[in-house]
Amino acid sequence: MTGGSPALSRLLPILALTTALAACTDTSTEAASVDPPAAHSTTAAPPNPAEVGANELGLVPVLMYHQISANPAGEYDQTPAEFRDELERLYREGYRPVTAADYVSGRLDLPAGTHPVVLTFDDSTTSQLAFTDSGAVAPDSAAGILAEFGARYPDFRPVATFYVNNEPFQGDPRALPWLAANGHEIGAHTATHPNLSTLDDNSVQREFAENVRAVTAAAPGATVRTMALPLGIHPDNRSLTTAGSWDGTAYTFDAVMLVGSNPAPAPYAGLDPAGVPRIRSGRGAVPFDSAHWLDHLAAHPDQRYTADGDPTRVSFPRALAGELNPRFTAQANPY
Repeated sequence: MTGGSPALSRLLPILALTTALAACTDTSTEAASVDPPAAHSTTAAPPNPAEVGANELGLVPVLMYHQISANPAGEYDQTPAEFRDELERLYREGYRPVTAADYVSGRLDLPAGTHPVVLTFDDSTTSQLAFTDSGAVAPDSAAGILAEFGARYPDFRPVATFYVNNEPFQGDPRALPWLAANGHEIGAHTATHPNLSTLDDNSVQREFAENVRAVTAAAPGATVRTMALPLGIHPDNRSLTTAGSWDGTAYTFDAVMLVGSNPAPAPYAGLDPAGVPRIRSGRGAVPFDSAHWLDHLAAHPDQRYTADGDPTRVSFPRALAGELNPRFTAQANPY
């Protein structure tokens, strides 16, 4: 986004330290389009935006998880107890999950005063989704914890985006259909999780095309709309991360997820779908993890995205009008 964004400019001294982690994208890549706000799902009139401090041009935390394990193997991992604690914090502070596809499309239908959060899981391991001998979802898997949390808090929609490789979740044929049936998004993470910078253009496209084939074969009717870069590394031809084809299979992604390390712009403001930053989930094990940024947004609530309760409009303080993407002028509701 051109022009000064007050929320982002206040973060620049911190973000400068994390440039390498953010894996910034090539600005020459054509950004995917953002859809107009969705039609409102209720008949009740939303409150005055000023009353809830609405700012739909604010920052959105896109959290990145790997393993949910009783014995974490690395700094990207959490224990089930830590993941439950993070969900409790998100709920307590007014965050409500949306999928990556919902976020990048701008179709955010959230209660007034709440904030979107995107939960993403890379690598499709059984710590994220597995089944018991009876066929139930394993209660200490990420999907099981989310399902139980949503049952306890009905106003917390327990959805996430799972970026899968081929033969996901150890090839369990129940996994992808279960994700699709329960409202989760299935995203691409390449067939074999390579370093894309080491591949030629044909091989890059093969990785994505085979991955999309595997997902749509396992979960008929699913559409793979977003992808996450393996290792956070682009191929030399960055345009192939958003569209390409191989052996008769074409793919198009609405968004490309990076690795690390700061909140993402609102879909109506400075979002570049070709390079969406994510925050590594954690409790201080790495710099600028989710604990750091959730603390920051709690201390600076004016910087985070706060919904007005009406997805047909985009509400924000009048002083931030310069941040609005001109495509959304017709929906703008400054106050």
